[in-house]
Amino acid sequence: MKNIAILGAGVTGVTTAYALQTRGFRVSLIDRQRYAAMETSFANGGQLSASNAEVWNSFGTVLKGIKWMLKSISRSYHILIAPDAPLLVNPKPSWHKYSWMAEFIAAIPKYRSGTIETTRLAIASRGHFQDWAAKEGIEFDRIKRGILHIYRDKKSYDAAAEVSKLLKEGGLERAPVTNAEMHALEPTLAGNYYGGFYTESDFTGDIHKYSAGLAEAVERRGAAMLFETEIKDIRPENGGVSLDLAHAGQDRTQHFDAIVVCAGVGSRAIAAKLGDRVNIYPVKGYSITVALPDEESRLGAPTVSLLDEATKIVSARMGPNRLRIAGTAEFNGYNKDIRNDRIQPLIKWVRDCFPTVSTETVVPWAGLRPMMPDMLPRVAPGKMPGVFYNTGHGHLGWTLCAATAEIVAEQVLDASRKNSSQHKGTALEDAA
Repeated sequence: MKNIAILGAGVTGVTTAYALQTRGFRVSLIDRQRYAAMETSFANGGQLSASNAEVWNSFGTVLKGIKWMLKSISRSYHILIAPDAPLLVNPKPSWHKYSWMAEFIAAIPKYRSGTIETTRLAIASRGHFQDWAAKEGIEFDRIKRGILHIYRDKKSYDAAAEVSKLLKEGGLERAPVTNAEMHALEPTLAGNYYGGFYTESDFTGDIHKYSAGLAEAVERRGAAMLFETEIKDIRPENGGVSLDLAHAGQDRTQHFDAIVVCAGVGSRAIAAKLGDRVNIYPVKGYSITVALPDEESRLGAPTVSLLDEATKIVSARMGPNRLRIAGTAEFNGYNKDIRNDRIQPLIKWVRDCFPTVSTETVVPWAGLRPMMPDMLPRVAPGKMPGVFYNTGHGHLGWTLCAATAEIVAEQVLDASRKNSSQHKGTALEDAA
């Protein structure tokens, strides 16, 4: 097993390709886009945040979700108001959506173990990201000033203190800070808050720059970059997997010893063709990139990354001249429309928290996060020989995928060794 296809060239696919190459595999990176990281990995919140490893599976989250949903009004199955609600759900009936939600609730008993495991993965992942960037000379606007979670009331702060205990079990230290200490850490932040938690070891960066840089490294190492390529069909064949591919109007079939599915929200459909159930739901998130064109804006923008618990909005500085703001979760199927009523709360948050920052030039974006009901990525072999999955990272793809790339690469390596041993055993039997 030496020739491996990676389906999807987002940050998960690119890191998987790199991890496989370091183990001696030949890889082909396949994506329908012209370049790497052009979909969900294009403009996320920018945080590599072990401090945000808490899974969402809790009764508290369900109650908040119901509250936010009740704020919205639907007519003809279209959500019309409550644009500032962190969560919106299109009530149009969908078996996929409601089955996902049922499984989400069923996973609530795994909240504690899921949070601890996610923390451990996140810590391992950021180490790999930093090592690979240094080794391959990747510049990605990294800022190592930590992540500050801010809380506006005692109830949410106390809940966060309990989360910190779980993060500590997973190996992460985050420190409680007062309102005064928060403003000392980030002097540009306006307003008064009940308190916060600061994680010095977390950092931020531009996911697209990192993914593009690592994709270049993968190509230098000999990978076949099959971009602008559609997968028409996929099937197990001859002990591996055959793909029917279309590129530039030409169709061809290519056989691989194995595949790793890293196709984000497209992974569910691919898995179904291979006899596997990977119940990913596309949860839409929004971001804006705010240009910092003048000295006042640059001095008034934060360099410490923030997460505002009340609004579920995050911020990350992208070099000297950009500020990334992201947030919201929208359950609305495979819909990537950019809604102005979801962008405006992000702009308003900038104006409220950083009033001297110009919001004259704002670039909006929306992407679909591939979320599993238990909030843990699917990193495992499929039912068929030669099929592996590294997908379903949800809102923590940038945070977790280097660690899961290492895990799935080891799984592929183990399978390859077993196949080699079986072939040697068969050859000896035939010789005897």
